[in-house]
Amino acid sequence: MKTVETVSAAQEAVKPNAEWGSDAIVDFLKATAVPWIALNPGASYRGLHDSMVNYAGNDAPGMLVCLHEEHAVAIAHGWSKITGTPMAVALHSNVGLMHASMAIYNAWCDRIPMLIIGATGPLDAAARRPWIDWIHTASDQPAIVRNFVKWDDTPTSVPATLESLARAWDITRTSPKAPTYVVMDAAVQEERLIGTVRMPQVSRGPNVDQPSASRQSLDRAAALLSTAHRPVILAGPGNRDEASWERRIRLAEALGARVITDLKAGIMFPMTHPAHVAGSGFFLGGDGKDALQNADVVLDLNWIDLAGTLKQAGVQDIPVVSATLDPLLANGWSKDHQARPETTVWLPAAPDDAVESLLDRLPAGEPLESRAQMFGPLPVDAESITLSTLVKVLQLNLADENPTFARLPLGWDGDSWAFDQPLSFLGYDGGGGIGSGPGMAVGAALALKETDRLPVSVLGDGDYLMGVQALWTAANQKIPMLVVVANNRAYFNDVVHQERVANIRNRDVSRKWIGQQIDDPAPDLAGLARAQGLVGYGPITDVEELNDVMATAVAQVRSGASVVVDVVIDPGYSPAMSAGLTRESKDGNENDDN
Repeated sequence: MKTVETVSAAQEAVKPNAEWGSDAIVDFLKATAVPWIALNPGASYRGLHDSMVNYAGNDAPGMLVCLHEEHAVAIAHGWSKITGTPMAVALHSNVGLMHASMAIYNAWCDRIPMLIIGATGPLDAAARRPWIDWIHTASDQPAIVRNFVKWDDTPTSVPATLESLARAWDITRTSPKAPTYVVMDAAVQEERLIGTVRMPQVSRGPNVDQPSASRQSLDRAAALLSTAHRPVILAGPGNRDEASWERRIRLAEALGARVITDLKAGIMFPMTHPAHVAGSGFFLGGDGKDALQNADVVLDLNWIDLAGTLKQAGVQDIPVVSATLDPLLANGWSKDHQARPETTVWLPAAPDDAVESLLDRLPAGEPLESRAQMFGPLPVDAESITLSTLVKVLQLNLADENPTFARLPLGWDGDSWAFDQPLSFLGYDGGGGIGSGPGMAVGAALALKETDRLPVSVLGDGDYLMGVQALWTAANQKIPMLVVVANNRAYFNDVVHQERVANIRNRDVSRKWIGQQIDDPAPDLAGLARAQGLVGYGPITDVEELNDVMATAVAQVRSGASVVVDVVIDPGYSPAMSAGLTRESKDGNENDDN
């Protein structure tokens, strides 16, 4: 994984050999040291494209060609989940932005930094070509995504464009992080430079200066936590570097706290640590509910849906220390801010900065040894493959590897794999936008390309089919990765919902599959991978064959291949996921149809 060291760029003019507006824009991108720009080609930024190729030699940033704008954003999303830094994305006018909007919403909900460069036909109507420039120009193009980007602008000159890009670069890297969007006028890109054009001063890599909590609030939080007898830490999204990981462990040991993790956030605390509460999932599990009910203080480290989680646990009137900057991003349009939590002390800081400050105020705890991880035997005599069977096959074949799971399906049992490193598992996509998985898998694998980690993504078949063309970029860029499709040949999440509704209404549950199955004919998922230049295996329905194929697939990934394995599994969810999908009736009672 390559991360860019934070350094200040010199304040200087655009390079002397720059001739066009788009040359200056490329000089700005070089000043940020962003390594890649993901794009689907479009005429609205033909000037920028020429400058990247003929002025900059397609190097730093290099172009990642994608087959759809939504995939370009998803790839940048996956990249940032690993690196913590923004990738650049270029979108073709209003039509490209509309294509990309779902993926931008995912990145917004997941608080991902991203420098998105849009483009438009000439804003000066007299400069537009007939027909095409008119339908690809909008009076306020960013309005399409303004409610789920952190900042946007539509500058109309080369100096203004450079300043807007510099501002967008600063804002996207400042917590709370989210994508920013700057539109480049096609006429500005193709404008010949006259005289000296000043380059804004920018820094590279992570932004050093971030919002922080006051000394008084930190003192109050430390006093409250240090007197607790049964504290619980809710470990939400945070940094993935080793230093932050170790500080979270030290804090839990200093407090004698139990720690609950969330599969949506990825792994933020070792599941092998004795403090970790079993049952990590996309919803709160039974053990987590018990831990919260017995807690006397809760420390929220940027937890996703704090109020909803406490409500699910039936916990009220408990002291809560909340370390998050998320309230600063709420805008009212999207409800991704969740229900309003009632907190005793709010620490307006990035969670890992709060952890570091709290450690300075607390005595050290006793280090605890990790628990061993045990794998069960492979059920080779099984008549069909379940998701738990697939997990065991992966465990056997990845036992000598160092895997990073970029994505896991909704049915994954959080206790089936003891993630114990900060890059073990990256979490979900933020917005629940089906189709994001393949692109995020490619982006994460690209970020891991020069490391010893083996990128693995376990995707549902619906997610895979909606985003499958993103995989072409992996083949094109020769990005090693393993994609395993847990293929239940249905939109099973909706099957579960239809079953619940039918039971509530005393209707025929057997008809829940109608309009939900991806079958008759079953799509050739491995064939879709092979058609794009990847290695594809499947559909696999036999456990012994699956074990053999998985061993071959892992070896091929280690040799540099991009591999897809289609595994046909029995539909089903983990207990925590099934419980989380239960909706309350109007009288407040749960409808349990199990």
